[in-house]
Amino acid sequence: AASGIGLATAKLFAENGASLFLVDLDQETLVSEVEKLREQFKTGIAFQVVDVTAEKEVKKSFEYLTKIFGGLDILISNAGNAIRGKIGEVDSATLRKSFELNFFAHQTLASQAVQLFQKQKTGGVLMFNASKAAFNPGKDFGPYALPKAGVIALMKQYAVDYGKDGIRSNAVNADRIRTKLFTKEVLAERSTARGLTPDEYFKSNLLETEVFDTDVAKGFFDTALAEKTTGSVIVVDGGNIAASPR
Repeated sequence: AASGIGLATAKLFAENGASLFLVDLDQETLVSEVEKLREQFKTGIAFQVVDVTAEKEVKKSFEYLTKIFGGLDILISNAGNAIRGKIGEVDSATLRKSFELNFFAHQTLASQAVQLFQKQKTGGVLMFNASKAAFNPGKDFGPYALPKAGVIALMKQYAVDYGKDGIRSNAVNADRIRTKLFTKEVLAERSTARGLTPDEYFKSNLLETEVFDTDVAKGFFDTALAEKTTGSVIVVDGGNIAASPR
């Protein structure tokens, strides 16, 4: 939550009066951004440095969250890293590392949230950050695309299993957003391969316009408030037919 889509989403929710519990692995940036948020918004904001791939740390963070705010209404599971490699050649350690962050971390967070929702008996909202890679995987992006495809299935399974409890589960599918996932090397490689400049690359969608982290944040916010929507993928990518859910 200290940068990119996570931070943009935190700002939008705070702007609308939500109390926030933010976690990130980057302590320095997280502390700095929380200070800015507290200066800008008059709402409750707490934070904790958490490795979301460590189940014990996640469980302790939920205990801390409950102690501070008393409960939880919405979980936005946003962590991820675009680990690359040719799928037939990537080593098992790299693939497992990607699954730990890009799939199992989401499962751990969602599981803890659902257990809390059920204790509260007030329903709840699960929101996952999906990826176009789940629907339209790119060359040499298998280590990232595979767990992301799993996240889509995970989101739907939570919708199926817990809808009767008033718990909604949805995902936002964004693409080509200027975040830390796009290092200079990755951006140069992907734009050059398509014969585009970096700016043209970010606008290469049906609407021919760049999509920003604030647009994705709005997707999370609006879907979290859509009381009759669950088991859905909300696409925020400017239009990419090859990656549109079918």
